[in-house]
Amino acid sequence: MTDRAYFIGIGGIGMSAIARFYQYEGYEVAGYDKTPSDLTGELQNEGMEIHFSDCVACIPEQFRNRDTLVVYTPAVPDNSVELNYFRQTGNEPVKRSAVLGMIARDKKVLAVAGTHGKTTTSTLLAHLMTVVSDGCTAFLGGISKNYNSNLLLSKSKWMVAEADEYDRSFLRLYPHIAIVTAADADHLDIYGTEKEMKKSFGDFVSQIDPDGVLILKEGTDIPSDKIKCRTYSYSYDNKGTDFYAFNIELNRGFHKFDIHTPAGTIDNCTLGLPGWVNIENAVAAVAASILAGADRKMIRNALETFSGVKRRFDLRLNIPEHAYIDDYAHHPEELRASITSVRQMFPGRKILGVFQPHLYTRTRDFAVEFAESLSLLDELILMDIYPARELPIEGVTSEIIFDRVRIENRIMCSREKLMETLADRDIDVLITLGAGDIDRFVEPITKLLTPKMT
Repeated sequence: MTDRAYFIGIGGIGMSAIARFYQYEGYEVAGYDKTPSDLTGELQNEGMEIHFSDCVACIPEQFRNRDTLVVYTPAVPDNSVELNYFRQTGNEPVKRSAVLGMIARDKKVLAVAGTHGKTTTSTLLAHLMTVVSDGCTAFLGGISKNYNSNLLLSKSKWMVAEADEYDRSFLRLYPHIAIVTAADADHLDIYGTEKEMKKSFGDFVSQIDPDGVLILKEGTDIPSDKIKCRTYSYSYDNKGTDFYAFNIELNRGFHKFDIHTPAGTIDNCTLGLPGWVNIENAVAAVAASILAGADRKMIRNALETFSGVKRRFDLRLNIPEHAYIDDYAHHPEELRASITSVRQMFPGRKILGVFQPHLYTRTRDFAVEFAESLSLLDELILMDIYPARELPIEGVTSEIIFDRVRIENRIMCSREKLMETLADRDIDVLITLGAGDIDRFVEPITKLLTPKMT
């Protein structure tokens, strides 16, 4: 039996959580990533040996044997030197999703799937299970601000997992309870068509334990013919669903509300992070926690103490001079939800958005929809496409979005010129949007907008 685990792409949010889990289990852990980041720095401080050159000589010698568990992310290209080294030496690397499925075998899984909202929903669900139940192990797609980690550890039977539709990863999970937050077209580079993507969601929900539960967002269109378990519906405020919020009041950007459940009302709730879309996420998380046996009477306090997730509608600054929110939104519907949430929080104020498109294929497939959502802003700064795992596609640039945006106050801007451009602006409310390396600007922008102490 091996006691070593090596991760190719260790700096990814899902990969790093699994790396932390194996280190907790007593494994010696090392890995490679393309570039250093705050997260890889944290892993190094936790004792993991990490390098940033894709070369065999960089792999620590003790990991270069067939007994090592080698885990890789599908974001790693097929021509990776290290990936092919392990394949050629007889140690077949295993995808991250398969390893997560292996870990989940001995747990009762609470899975959160969906093209939007799954990171905030799963992190809130993990917080609820920790505070009002007997805890959970959780593999999260973001850094919880309550626990400053993407991994929660517990001896509990419950495991919260973000069930990622990319590369059909979620088909490795067989949950007891599953939430599906949305199934809008995305990842068409993987699925080819929206119909095929929805079929994959249908396959996922068919894997729910027949004695378990599906919690489905109202209006989510996925095949249901193979569902064997009980199904509950949820929504933001539709009284025709099983779980919903009502008596919603806005106070300084934060909401007070009641939650209807089939077992009764949870009244006077306040969520610890802003945005109407997060009330909807909270309803889903509350539904799953109750159906997992959490104490309904304690949920109110747990909601209030939830601090959110880094880069998920993250309120960085809110002072009389200006406000700044950073959000991971990278799909047209996510942009729409973020911008309308900001508009509701700060009525009548001027909203400037900085957006970095993520992937050439997503930009090509949804250029019209991106432009529609970005037209909800007052001003737009549009950056170049962040390619991530992709090579350029001829004719696909940020301009195909830019040309369709209907607001007059819009400019294109390179990442090199962004801070200079912002420094010259009279900023009222700012929101940065995107899943690429726009996160590198969050701290500098926060510093730029924070008044200097005299």
